[in-house]
Amino acid sequence: MLRRIGVALSVGLADSINPTTVGPALYLATGPRAVRSVTQFTLGTWAVNFIAGLVLTIGPGRLLLGLVPHPGGTARHVIELVAGVVLLLVAVGLWLGRRRLGRRELPKAVGGGRSAFIAGASIAAVELPTAAAYFAVIGSIVASTSSIPEQVGLLIVYNVAFVAPLLGILGVLLFAGERAEGLLARGGAWVQRRWPEVLAGLLLLVGSVFALLGGSGLVRQ
Repeated sequence: MLRRIGVALSVGLADSINPTTVGPALYLATGPRAVRSVTQFTLGTWAVNFIAGLVLTIGPGRLLLGLVPHPGGTARHVIELVAGVVLLLVAVGLWLGRRRLGRRELPKAVGGGRSAFIAGASIAAVELPTAAAYFAVIGSIVASTSSIPEQVGLLIVYNVAFVAPLLGILGVLLFAGERAEGLLARGGAWVQRRWPEVLAGLLLLVGSVFALLGGSGLVRQ
């Protein structure tokens, strides 16, 4: 179980370096009712990702796995290996396109309060079909022998880690006082320049771990 928690946490943190969520949160942090807006945006992002993961994990995912005869540990290792290879390919793509991606402006969101919640939920819904890292975690969870409460707990771990930068922005707003605007401005500039490199490195690390776990497991079978 500790291994699965570590995987969910590490992948969630790697996936959290995401300009499509961090950018709008930074923009909302500079507007009126910043704390409320960032909170609503974070809740919207978290809710859509968690609910989608829950549906895939205890619904269709479990049903599809039940169609595979005697999956045992082999299915889990195959999923881990495939997920690792996919994450490595994504990491390579990000690294190759890092300069072009780093020149793009961070996306923005407009409005606050309820509209910020809708913005977070909408962004999460649009991003979901391309969330390769999240699907890798879900596949690993579905193929595991964990109970349903444990699987839900793993989804919570991933999704809390995924919104960690947004929670960090909220923390700065709450505790940094007058320094918040300067800190967030510098943080936004750094994210805009460096996010492709940081994310590529994190996905390279996580993908290597997935591939190693899956490959070594298949060899031991």
